Amino acid sequence: MNKYFLLIIITFSLVGQTDPNIDKTNHIKSIVLGSGCFWGAEKGYEQIQGIENAVSGYADGRGVSPTYRSITQLKNKYNNNNFAEVVEVTFNSNEINLRSIIQHFFESHDPTQSNRQGNDIGTQYRSTILYKNDEDKAVIENTLNEYQDLLKKSGFGKITTKVKKLEKFYEAESYHQDYIKKNPNGYCPDHSTGVVFDNDVPEVIDNSSLLVGKHILIIDSKTYCPYCEKFDNDVLQSYKGSIPFSKRTSDQLKSLQISVPTWATPTIIFLLDGKEIFAKQGYMEPANFYKALGKFKLGESEAYDVAFNEGTDSRFCKEYQIFKNTPDGVFVDKLSGQPLFDTRDRFVSRSGWLSFTKPVDDATYELPDNRYGMKRVEVRSLSSDIHLGHVFDDGPNGMPRYCINATVLEFVPRSKVAQL
Repeated sequence: MNKYFLLIIITFSLVGQTDPNIDKTNHIKSIVLGSGCFWGAEKGYEQIQGIENAVSGYADGRGVSPTYRSITQLKNKYNNNNFAEVVEVTFNSNEINLRSIIQHFFESHDPTQSNRQGNDIGTQYRSTILYKNDEDKAVIENTLNEYQDLLKKSGFGKITTKVKKLEKFYEAESYHQDYIKKNPNGYCPDHSTGVVFDNDVPEVIDNSSLLVGKHILIIDSKTYCPYCEKFDNDVLQSYKGSIPFSKRTSDQLKSLQISVPTWATPTIIFLLDGKEIFAKQGYMEPANFYKALGKFKLGESEAYDVAFNEGTDSRFCKEYQIFKNTPDGVFVDKLSGQPLFDTRDRFVSRSGWLSFTKPVDDATYELPDNRYGMKRVEVRSLSSDIHLGHVFDDGPNGMPRYCINATVLEFVPRSKVAQL
């Protein structure tokens, strides 16, 4: 075969092959976006399918050093030449288009605020879009104009977002990168207006069920919030208490009387007849959540004193009289709803307190209690960390006697145990 003819065959063969990595590389693009503090924005972009990377940094400034220390100095707070906190978003245009990213940008903050987002005030928090390719400008401006019309219909003012060509992006200090991942006990800022593009109309939520009785309301993120996920994993997944919980985003609170700012996710709100009684912005450790829930559910009661001040029920108290002869079932933590003791392990000790030979497996933990000049072993709930009572070695047939306060328990019949 002629060597030149063979070369042509090989060349056509190579051209016909498809290398997915080459195709992907040819479609990698980037845009620089500023929507207030870059910590939450960075995390939000990283959760979107098709986003390859999101890097916090500074851009669109002059005469100021592009460092966090410099841009946050008081003298630069209202300096129009100050650098903006921005995120460089790198994306694969085969998986997501620029319009979708710009839609997320507008929906995730309030672009009508000038040089601020929520409580963050200063020129470094300005809303800005800095494009690298001239062909991107038309997409950006068309999306901006469309969102302006939607904002106007909802009663909002003029968009202040500056659209400019990027001069230079400066990567922020290493401790700012993946900041939320490195700081697990906080909140994600949500300064969004609640106005969304027509292709993403929010679900209409009926809050009538929250207007009667006690409820726990969690303000969740519209996108992804690692602190919300952590609260879910640490608290909500195991919570089985009698006060129901619901989730809403900040634009789904109609008819509710809420005074706490709703831009932080999660925000945990305790409602009575639709009115906020207590609220906490940001992630809550389980122990802190249950202490707040205890105050909300128990008030200034004997049960609260037992649960959180290591108090003791009155001997033969009314709850003891009710619980000493219940039908078959389990006693659960009054706050978390987790099973603690089984009626099959209950016995009559004539002490005036509920007595059991053992707790439910992995439901409690014990620790020394040397208060009041006595050497005892305290029993606490593993789920809510409330005080339950003490364990002694004088039970029947050489078994332990778990002496438990009835006021911190609730009873569930055996027929309903499977629902826990």
